[in-house]
Amino acid sequence: MNKRLIGFIAASIVSASAFAAETPAVFDAKNCKAEYPKASLMNEEQGQVTMSFLVSASGEVMDSKVDKSSGFKNLDKAAVKAITGCKFKPGTKDGAVAQTWTKVDYVWSL
Repeated sequence: MNKRLIGFIAASIVSASAFAAETPAVFDAKNCKAEYPKASLMNEEQGQVTMSFLVSASGEVMDSKVDKSSGFKNLDKAAVKAITGCKFKPGTKDGAVAQTWTKVDYVWSL
């Protein structure tokens, strides 16, 4: 096989995976709220935390990370803890239920 053909095949595989239809997992935000940390209330801390969650095909959180901090560790930790405990509707890949990453923004305001 020549190098051009190998390069074409590799490029085709990469571009095919880029078009795979993926729908991220979701949860009901009304039934899943974080408790405002007492120290943060006393210090009047507010902000928005942007997080990513790896959700299994059964809707359980497998992993989490803070993508953008609120600027306050207590708020970030409380948001991650609360959302990790939520039940998610699993995401899909190519129409089948699958493990997916999903982004969640949580806003803390007084």
